[in-house]
Amino acid sequence: MDTRPIGVFDSGVGGLTVAKEIMSLLPNEKVIYFGDTARVPYGNKSQHTIIKFSQQIVRFLIEKDVKAIVIACNTANAYALEAMQEIFNIPIIGVAQPGAQMAIQATKNNKIGIIGTEGTIQSKIYSKLIQSMNTDAHVYGKACPLFVPLVEEGLLNDSVTYEIANRYLRTLKEKQVDTIVLGCTHYPLIKTLLQEIMGESVNLVDPAFETAKNLKALLINQNRINENNNDKYNHYFYVSDRAEKFEHLAKIILNHPMMPVEQINIEDY
Repeated sequence: MDTRPIGVFDSGVGGLTVAKEIMSLLPNEKVIYFGDTARVPYGNKSQHTIIKFSQQIVRFLIEKDVKAIVIACNTANAYALEAMQEIFNIPIIGVAQPGAQMAIQATKNNKIGIIGTEGTIQSKIYSKLIQSMNTDAHVYGKACPLFVPLVEEGLLNDSVTYEIANRYLRTLKEKQVDTIVLGCTHYPLIKTLLQEIMGESVNLVDPAFETAKNLKALLINQNRINENNNDKYNHYFYVSDRAEKFEHLAKIILNHPMMPVEQINIEDY
């Protein structure tokens, strides 16, 4: 048994959708979450910058003595996962592989849409993964750069968000996709709105649950599961900018008792 915590990081609040699934599937595990709120969004930044940011965050989480790390940011997954796995001697997993596997299982017509940040779409990470597993699949990527700032502002059901989403998704409607991967961990927070636009016949794939399942399998395989956790507050949250807005959204997303969110200077790492 390994009672050390699990590290989870994202560019902001979006990765809390992954953290929530981990907390649900692995209720005895402690989670240490870092949201890089000072530098959100990641989607318009270069690979070099994303690798630098990811290194700083992984160092911070290792200092907190985590036993495994989940990169709950699709852009960091696309640009930095392999580099982090090579640099650091700790299990590190991402969200793209589980998302790709779910999309293949969900599609009936082999027409799959991917929505994500500019960085995730340009990397073609989902296209490569899906087509490596299903050569008959047709994958259509659509960058939706305004979704992250809208979510970070808490405009989850706003008419502005609906209008922008309607414009973004028009292309995928024309392609007649029957499955869309929410290729950014912020996007499940507007899933109801996206489903309304696309219609109930289109599957919206959220990789968060499958990522939690992959993490559980990894911990079991490496004999790192925590089977007995009696801590009253077992999850800790850190951000790189002011904590108030993050804390407000986190309480809505997690619906879980929270320790106060602590702001740190991630550049020190």
